[in-house]
Amino acid sequence: MAEITRRRAGELVRGVFQILIKHPDGLQAKEVIQQLEKLVPPTEFEQSIYPNSQNIRRYGKIIRFSTIVAVKAGWLTKEKGLWSITTEGQNAFNNFRDPEAFQIEASRLYRKWKAAQPKEKIENEEADSESVATALEEAEETAWAEIEEFLEKMSPYDFQDLCAGLLRGMGYFVEWVSPPGPDKGIDIIAHVDPLGVKGPRIKAQVKRKADRVAVDGVRAFMALLADSDVGIFICTGGFTREAESEVRRQEKRRIMLIDLKRLFDLWTEHYEKIPDAQKRLLPLRPVYYLVPDE
Repeated sequence: MAEITRRRAGELVRGVFQILIKHPDGLQAKEVIQQLEKLVPPTEFEQSIYPNSQNIRRYGKIIRFSTIVAVKAGWLTKEKGLWSITTEGQNAFNNFRDPEAFQIEASRLYRKWKAAQPKEKIENEEADSESVATALEEAEETAWAEIEEFLEKMSPYDFQDLCAGLLRGMGYFVEWVSPPGPDKGIDIIAHVDPLGVKGPRIKAQVKRKADRVAVDGVRAFMALLADSDVGIFICTGGFTREAESEVRRQEKRRIMLIDLKRLFDLWTEHYEKIPDAQKRLLPLRPVYYLVPDE
C-alpha cells in the first residue's frame, strides 16, 4: 500500500460511497468495483498486476483494503459480498467533502475503535497484511455467489421442502407441506409439539423469486392468519422497506420475514439437526481459514 496516499484512499472510498448512496439496499462488491473504475479510474500503479500472480490487478484489492477503515468507523457494512453505506457514512460523505479530510476522520474513528479492543485482538490485526485482509472477503463473496445461484436454480417444491426441513431442524413439528398445485397462500403448517395441542400454529409461505415482496404481498399473507397463528414469510428476494415496516407495526399478529441471507444463517446454525433428506438439498462443508479477528 506504499503507493496509496491518504488522499488517494479517500478518493477511492468516497467514490464507493457515492455509488452506494444511490443503492440504499446495498450493492454487490464486484458491481461496486466495476462502477468505481469508471468514476475513479485506476492509476498506473493500481492498474498493474501483483508480482507472481496471474492477472490479479491491484485496483480491486486496494479498494477492498482501503474500505476496511470505513467499516471499523461504522460508515460501511459488508455482509456476504453486499456492501451498504450506513447513516453515519452518508453523514460523513456530506460533511467531509475533501478526500483527505474524509480519510483522516475515518482513521480517527478507526483508532477509537482500536483503543476499545483487547490487546490480543489488535496484535493479530497488526500482523495482518493486505492479501490476508482481502482474501477472506473475496472467498466469502465467491462462496455466497455460488450458494445464491444454486438456490435460484432449485425447483420451487424442493425449496419449499428445504424450508420445511429447516423448521424440523429447529425443533418444530411439520404437519403439512403443500403438494404441487395451488396452495392458496400457505405452503407449510407446523406446531411446537407433536400433536399440535400446545402453543400457536405456525403458517409459512415460501417464495423463491428474485423480486422483493411488496407490502401488498405481506398484507395478503397476513389475511390468511388467525389471531393465534404465527406467520413466517420466506422469500429469497427479500422484502421492501414498506413491507418490513408493515410487519413492525403489527401488534396482534406475530410475523417473521426471512430473506435468503437470514434463511442461510438459520440453515447453518441448525444444520446438524436438519433431517438428511432435506440436508441433501443444500449440503455444506465448512472450510477453515486462519484469519485475524474482526
